[in-house]
Amino acid sequence: MNQPEHYASGRVPPQCRLSLLSIALVHAGMLTALDQFMLGAILGHSMTLLDAFIAITIASLFFGALTFALGFAGMQEGLSGTMLARWSGFGRMGSVLVSLVLTVSLLGWFGVQNAVFAKGINHALGDVPGFALSAAVSGLLLTCLVAFGIKALKITACIAVPLFVAVITFISCQMLSQQNIITAARSVPQGDVLSIPDAITLIMGGCIVAALMTPDITRYAKKSSHVLSMTLFTTLVGEYLINGLAIVLARVLNTEDVVSIMTQTAGGIGLLAVVVSTLRVNDLNLYSSSLGIANTIAVLSGKKVSYTTVTIMLGLTGTGLSLLGILDRLVDFLTLLGIIFPPVVSVMVVGYFTLKQNTHRLPLLRQTQTLPEDKNTPLIGWVAILSCITGTVAGTVSGFGVPAINSLLVAGVVYWSVESAKYHFMLKPENIRE
Repeated sequence: MNQPEHYASGRVPPQCRLSLLSIALVHAGMLTALDQFMLGAILGHSMTLLDAFIAITIASLFFGALTFALGFAGMQEGLSGTMLARWSGFGRMGSVLVSLVLTVSLLGWFGVQNAVFAKGINHALGDVPGFALSAAVSGLLLTCLVAFGIKALKITACIAVPLFVAVITFISCQMLSQQNIITAARSVPQGDVLSIPDAITLIMGGCIVAALMTPDITRYAKKSSHVLSMTLFTTLVGEYLINGLAIVLARVLNTEDVVSIMTQTAGGIGLLAVVVSTLRVNDLNLYSSSLGIANTIAVLSGKKVSYTTVTIMLGLTGTGLSLLGILDRLVDFLTLLGIIFPPVVSVMVVGYFTLKQNTHRLPLLRQTQTLPEDKNTPLIGWVAILSCITGTVAGTVSGFGVPAINSLLVAGVVYWSVESAKYHFMLKPENIRE
């Protein structure tokens, strides 16, 4: 991106918009990482191929629609997701809360990826150091690299995605030409049985954060057709290609352990791909988490905090999550994300496109590239927050349907109903002040 920090709290001007290829590659990188491969391996080890691809298709329809909606809003206004949240229901302080929840989820991903990193290193060293020591050392090393801005991370980022895609392609060609895919498709899953509704929630948990972060990228898009093309490309590559290959490979090799999949089929190169991919992803996770926490503290207290200090504290926390076994609870973690984040996205979509109590001011200020003043922006959107809580509870306790979809629909309906009732109540003659 072209110095995006210059527009962290404002609109991206038309002259700074980028090409479709630029934004599509960045966005696709969010769903072509190792975490999507890990998710696919879980699905393949716990479901039949047919059920797994049914779950992917249903989840992709919802994910694609939500991603395009928020991406279109980001493109139209030139605003990031957090900034959009201000005028799409959450208000100034509410948007900080959204940013904080997003930051915590990225910190959880840091713990997961660091655990995978540690397993890879420990495997390469013949299990001599042990997982705990490997996780502690890898977490502390990456924390120091991000905190002190080592330039080697940029080089790693440049080679991580091509290497990972190349290794996955190689593994797929090797395995799928040697194994009887029909036999693998008919075999009984060996992992813990996963139903289609639960699988949809897992998939949503693995990608819904990307939907919320999509405006951060599409604010640089030039037109809506670019947003649509980017969304379709990312969904097809991330969900069907990366997830799909992982599903098939997990069934062929009868394991959900990505380190085993990569090392059994590609040897040292596969292990290198795992290590480099986790390094790249965790660089972004820790960096974004640190910026989010620093921004939250600054907004709430009015005081600036040291980025390095925040990074070190979050790195230690994420490393602690690895040691506590968050990788073993990956299914629970993804389920939690799949219930918490859909309500947030739902409220933003309803607030921006349907209610427009606050977003109606945004189009009026596009020509001047300005934003509504604070006095015209709610401090905190209590209805939006309570709607999200209601949706999360509904997704958690409902004994029918798909938890992720339940939370999504309940939050959107509650928010629209309450805000519409408030609007009509205020329009009653006896409530209109002279």
